[in-house]
Amino acid sequence: MLQGNVEGWQPSSNDANAGVGGHGSCCAEMDIWEANAVSTAVTPHSCSTIEQSRCDGDGCGGTYSADRYAGVCDPDGCDFNSYRMGVKDFYGKGKTVDTSKKFTVVTQFVGTGDAMEIKRFYVQNGKTIAQPASTVPGVDGNSITTKFCDEQKAAFHDTYTFKDKGGMANMAKALANGMVLVMSLWDDHYSNMLWLDSTYPTDKNPDTDLGTGRGECETTSGVPADIESQHADATVVYSNIKFGPLNSTFG
Repeated sequence: MLQGNVEGWQPSSNDANAGVGGHGSCCAEMDIWEANAVSTAVTPHSCSTIEQSRCDGDGCGGTYSADRYAGVCDPDGCDFNSYRMGVKDFYGKGKTVDTSKKFTVVTQFVGTGDAMEIKRFYVQNGKTIAQPASTVPGVDGNSITTKFCDEQKAAFHDTYTFKDKGGMANMAKALANGMVLVMSLWDDHYSNMLWLDSTYPTDKNPDTDLGTGRGECETTSGVPADIESQHADATVVYSNIKFGPLNSTFG
């Protein structure tokens, strides 16, 4: 079983290699650790096709297409963000997982097919810390399973393209085929990363609209021009990357 950081390319309106011709390259994406010091999410994105495939223009779907859901791949995913799932004191500076200090992220893929489960642990100061269970009414568990996705999408009234594009079964097949490791430090010119660490959509009330509270950042934060001018020296360190059989890569 894979355990580590694996990711594929989501649909793009440009050719994946040359950036010309209006073509895109589509394949499943496993976002192991999208995070900053405030919030984190682990998110699988399934595709109705298992192998990489080419798409064209707006038919690719995704963020910058005329129809976000037009492509063969799921642009939204089935995410587990502990803050979004109701546990606001788990991840962040001075919290259970203290992001002001070094820690290890562990992701496990347990089982196969539609029954695959994606589990998350953290290791900090010699202690293994399990992801907390959801406190959202009607949504159970602390891992990503088909049942969790079914319940979460219903509770949040989200579009459920993850299941439409093959869900956990197709994700398991894509993972079995192998994926490319991608690590990056980036900002978001479309939605200012508010989908990760703030209230999003910004016109919602996080106290009454379930699933819209994703972190404690202000909705005015994350503007790329501000980040690039004020924090141009920002850095991140990825170290001691491992993959192997379950429970073999951490103490």
